[in-house]
Amino acid sequence: MLIVCRKCVHDLQAVTFLMAILRLLLELFLLGSAWKPLSCLDLLMTTDICPQIPDNGSAPLIVNVHVFVSNVFDVDILQYTVSSSMLLKMSWFDPKLSWHENTYPRNFITLSSDLLWTPDLTIQEALWVDWREQSPRARISREGFVELYAALTTRTNCDFELLRFPSDKSDCSISFYAFSNTAEELRFHPHAVNEIVSVKREYTVRGLKAQVPHQQLVPCFQVTLSLENTAVKTTMALVVPGVAVLLADVCGSLLPLKATERISYKVTLLLSYLVFHSSLVQALPSSSSCSPLLISYFTLLLILLSLSTMETVLMYGLLARGNFSPKISPNPAPRQEGLDTTNAGPRYEEPQRTTEEQRKTWVEAMDHIFLLTYVAIIGCSQIIFVIVWVWWECKSDPPPAKNIPHGGKPKI
Repeated sequence: MLIVCRKCVHDLQAVTFLMAILRLLLELFLLGSAWKPLSCLDLLMTTDICPQIPDNGSAPLIVNVHVFVSNVFDVDILQYTVSSSMLLKMSWFDPKLSWHENTYPRNFITLSSDLLWTPDLTIQEALWVDWREQSPRARISREGFVELYAALTTRTNCDFELLRFPSDKSDCSISFYAFSNTAEELRFHPHAVNEIVSVKREYTVRGLKAQVPHQQLVPCFQVTLSLENTAVKTTMALVVPGVAVLLADVCGSLLPLKATERISYKVTLLLSYLVFHSSLVQALPSSSSCSPLLISYFTLLLILLSLSTMETVLMYGLLARGNFSPKISPNPAPRQEGLDTTNAGPRYEEPQRTTEEQRKTWVEAMDHIFLLTYVAIIGCSQIIFVIVWVWWECKSDPPPAKNIPHGGKPKI
């Protein structure tokens, strides 16, 4: 009897041991799909196999993107470029990278992005892009959620609306494309966060938004920066000197016409403004569709200064021609005794003096009329310019490929 009981106990222990082994094998089999990618990392490192996009069935893989814009600097309106620094936080779900708690005790692991699939982003408007890390490390949770941070600094093209420069407002777009995937495989959900802490710039960021463009055959998202010019530097360096030169020209017209300093003053002022205007044209941006109204304004000032200088030269020439005209000499007569010599002198001196005074009065009257007309023209031109500045609208022509999706056929 004792021998039979011992045999039963031995058989029971063997059955229990076999059941434990079967249970362990079953758990390993069920969790094999979750642990297999992590156990094959060494194999991926030794092979040239490129990681593929996670399979999400018939639906595209959703990648949430948070764009943290930290700085916008070096806004160059002459080259139509803007530089910016930003941080991209991308997250997506890959069930093949999940694992069981009993298999691996940690909740998170970090891996090099070279071992995983990551969106291969290209900036459409970029002249150059500087990624801070070529292979940033990704953070993977136990459930299979992947987070990847990528910091970059880029210089991009921007179509500035400079019609009302220096009070211009422009929207600059930064478009990120993933050309290695299709729209059926991948979709972005972008969000923009403004983290700019420095406002001591000529251009300030007044708005920031992220969106997905419509009708795109390639997965993409777009970040739009709304820039506004503070207009302090340009106003103090360009507008104030231009108005000051115009007022100085009006004050110079109050000098007497017969004074030689007036014509020297006018010519010197015009030459100085010519130098100012030549440097001004180089400092202001040009456009093929909507040039800044400020260029037309300063050109108008140049025309007014030229007219004022030409009027001064013309009036001074007429006045000098009258002063230096040859006088009529009296006919010589023999001296006779008994004649009154107290009134001896030229016989036509009084009529000639009267003619010179009339010429001088006529020239001064014309100069005074021109001064009043000149001031009226200046006032009217300023009012017309303000009206044009407020009401004039000019939209730049759209680029040829604006409405054509990437991969689509161009319009003929």
